[in-house]
Amino acid sequence: MDADEIAQARARWQERYEAARKRDADFTTLSGMEVDPVYGPPPGVDDPRMERISWPGEFPFTRGLYATGYRGRPWTIRQFAGFGNAEQTNQRYKMLLAAGGGGLSVAFDMPTLMGRDSDEQRALGEVGHCGVAVDSAADMDILFGDIPLGDVTTSMTISGPAVPIFCMYLVAAERQGVDIAALDGTLQTDIYKEYIAQKEWLFPPKPHLRLIGDLMEYTGEAIPRYKPLSVSGYHIREAGATAAQELAFTLADGFSYTELGLSRGLDVDSFGPGLSFFFDSHIDFFEEIAKFRAARRIWATWMRDVFGAKRERTQWLRFHTQTAGVSLTAQQPYNNVVRTAVEALAAVLGGTNSLHTNALDETLALPTDESAEIALRTQSVLQEETGVTNVADPLGGSWYVEALTDKIERAANDIFGQILALGGEPVDEGGPAQTARRALAQGRHEIGPITTGILRGIEDGWFTSLIAESAYVYQRQIEEKEKHIVGVTTQTDTVMKDLDILRISEDVERDQKAALASRRAARDQGNVDAAVRAMVETARTEANVIPSMLEAARAEATLGEICGALKEEWGEYREPANFA
Repeated sequence: MDADEIAQARARWQERYEAARKRDADFTTLSGMEVDPVYGPPPGVDDPRMERISWPGEFPFTRGLYATGYRGRPWTIRQFAGFGNAEQTNQRYKMLLAAGGGGLSVAFDMPTLMGRDSDEQRALGEVGHCGVAVDSAADMDILFGDIPLGDVTTSMTISGPAVPIFCMYLVAAERQGVDIAALDGTLQTDIYKEYIAQKEWLFPPKPHLRLIGDLMEYTGEAIPRYKPLSVSGYHIREAGATAAQELAFTLADGFSYTELGLSRGLDVDSFGPGLSFFFDSHIDFFEEIAKFRAARRIWATWMRDVFGAKRERTQWLRFHTQTAGVSLTAQQPYNNVVRTAVEALAAVLGGTNSLHTNALDETLALPTDESAEIALRTQSVLQEETGVTNVADPLGGSWYVEALTDKIERAANDIFGQILALGGEPVDEGGPAQTARRALAQGRHEIGPITTGILRGIEDGWFTSLIAESAYVYQRQIEEKEKHIVGVTTQTDTVMKDLDILRISEDVERDQKAALASRRAARDQGNVDAAVRAMVETARTEANVIPSMLEAARAEATLGEICGALKEEWGEYREPANFA
């Protein structure tokens, strides 16, 4: 941009800033110095970078979605929590909300994540251990007891059985007397990351995509504030992907879900704002900041230029961040407090919309009340004491940060090109975005060109091979002392003592099974059977399956019964062997 264009863009930013609501807060340094809400090139100076950087709230949103930055509203403190049974987790939620949490984020145990009931043989020894056990809508009633769902935003981290779990959440809201149209929150639902990294799937890809499309349609009509998809890069990164791979795979998944919505005849400016994202914030401070800034820029460009989004809100990439669990160490665990603080600060300087900070003991067990409070207070210190909320994108214009942002963007574009090629669309001179736009317009793909490439990449093991290679390279660097982990490969002497960790009693599994048996005995089995049959019959048609699944949840059909019936209809997915 030349100086005049920069001045015009700044004037637009100024107008937006003045019109926006700001917090009633002190926006000075610790020493009392006044600071501006944003900084940029001096007046009269040309800066060609500004076309890609711009100002906060201005396309392509590299510097953030809002003109005010965090002066308008700080990021939401959304701590991920769930353990044992619903009653125990309910108490943890109340503690987090009372201590300053701005929303809830539900962690489910492994049987629930796999769509199984707590009394199934494969659930033995796993009930309540890595999250909360939810078998039916009755568990949701307890989980959110005395927590008004109409007033609290709720995120649920679950993908394979996300839709039946969502139906149980809706039933719990109905039983509270809440109008479900007023609900606000996010359901992860992202099945691609399961095939790519986490491996918690139920069905083959196409039935999962059918359910996701049904969910997008249903929430768009009935629950407009609720976000039916949180496209997750977190688990991809935790599996060993690089920052560029995490970014590219995640955004490509988001492009595919956009193609899915368009293939359903939905208006991108109607469903697009309901897409959100979930990223990892790892330990390399500046790389993570650059990743988040590049993510906003890429998403805005593709949504506008490829998918035809006209509304700014559709072009916005809104994302939740969690600090990197994989960076935590069992050795010298108090070092993890420092790691988490650095990673949280990177997420904040990258402009995250909400944040979870890991507890120091999470590499050993679920967090204790004390470690959960330290993790929560880490965010409070950042918000209240450090001044990072005073200036929007304070690192914008840094030669290093801008160069790294550009470099990560180029690496992501290279990966988009490879995904398109997997789908039979070699990238032309216009680059991957132009290639995708052309292919989408020509209508040669059942859903879209990115979707075809992703499905081929899953089938061929392409994604898992790339992640495995990246993980191997990093592990080799650690073992050869090219990179260091304090307390593990260097400075290993310590005076730290072993931690007292949270242990889940075997009573949790016993009591959960007993409660489930009692519910089964008390319900109207004829109603349950009829509701599940009606759901399966709907699944055989092109009708939206959500209403019939909701009826099954109201009848107290269990998660295992709902998922099991659909497995019989659609089959189960088996990952192909890959020896590459």
